[in-house]
Amino acid sequence: MTTVAYIANEFPSVLEPYVKDEIGELRRRGVRVICCSGKRVGPRGLSGADRSLWDETRFFQPLSDNDLVRATRRLAADRSALWQFLKPMFWECGSSPNKRLRALAHSVMGAAMAEELEPMGVEHIHAHHGYFASWMALVAARLLGIGFSFTLHGSDLLQRADLMAAKLRACRFCFTVSDFNRNYILAHYPSTPESKVIVRRLGVDRVFPSPVSADQEQQHRFCLLAVGRLHRVKNYSFLIQACAALRDEGLDVICWLVGEGPERPALERQIVKLRLQDRVYLTGHMPSVSLSGYYRHADLVVLTSQSEGIPVVLMEAMAHEKLVLAPAITGIPELVEHGRTGFLYEAGSLPDFLSSVRWILSNKTSLAGVPRAAAANVACFYNRQRNLRSFADLLLARIAESGTDHAHSLLQQIRLSV
Repeated sequence: MTTVAYIANEFPSVLEPYVKDEIGELRRRGVRVICCSGKRVGPRGLSGADRSLWDETRFFQPLSDNDLVRATRRLAADRSALWQFLKPMFWECGSSPNKRLRALAHSVMGAAMAEELEPMGVEHIHAHHGYFASWMALVAARLLGIGFSFTLHGSDLLQRADLMAAKLRACRFCFTVSDFNRNYILAHYPSTPESKVIVRRLGVDRVFPSPVSADQEQQHRFCLLAVGRLHRVKNYSFLIQACAALRDEGLDVICWLVGEGPERPALERQIVKLRLQDRVYLTGHMPSVSLSGYYRHADLVVLTSQSEGIPVVLMEAMAHEKLVLAPAITGIPELVEHGRTGFLYEAGSLPDFLSSVRWILSNKTSLAGVPRAAAANVACFYNRQRNLRSFADLLLARIAESGTDHAHSLLQQIRLSV
């Protein structure tokens, strides 16, 4: 039985169901998966299945005093490995002492992970996202003498690519969610072999949208819907500003922001300041089963992010046969073909965003073919089950290849020593 350790920054997380999906698919293949999390998360708000995953997950922050001592000894005992970890901290972390200190702390956490995993016969470590958990995976894999891989999405590559060159050098392979990301990696890290970087798309389940009645169609106001964590990178202040501008033009538009996060107080103040309490609503986090109602009544699903991979929320909206409007950044144009499966606007341009909303509102009745084409495109290229199978096939094939390479290398060393 193949044994794989799978780590994310925070696991389990209701915001990242695809991590749980990938673990489940590997287990269906008979793989023994050890669930790991960089940070300790609380079980509050987790469903039964997620709570079961929480119960079995190994958490590495905070470390106990004993774990800290053992991890530090482990690092100090392997001076060659320690030097390999320290070098990029000085050369690739820039001039920020805080970044270097964090990288050192994450190295200790990676050593603690190696201590925890050593008796379990782990053959490979996979990290989801390129944040600090991927550095932990690198350290643990190096100390255990096994391979590691990781998945890159958006901000973890484009905005917070700490120690990325070292991670790409050390990994056996990496997955990424878009052709844009793959091209970006090969252009910005040219020493990375092309064969190392694999595009593996996410996906959603097929949806059978419920029709909106004629009475509902006539009665409701034109509704914008945005779904995502209330984080600065989502740029929801831009969306709220747009709603104020649309109101000032006399357009009867409302907006639902579905999600929770650290930007909520600032967004609430902005809504009050612009007198939008009767037009912009912060609903809080909603479980995926509750989102169907919001999708059903929305006229236009919008995205205003400053950085993304290929957002699952757009896939979900398109699967629900909804019109979508998103910035023409990163991998989004691979999903949203302007005018055929949705609409794109110039990122950060309020005039272009407003012009797009006005045009869609004015032409909504003639755009029925766009959401149908969007749903067909998602069903073809972003099918969750099909893409999960592809992930597991690729991961296990690459692990098997790595094992064969390692065996050949070991045999060669034995021959040379005879």
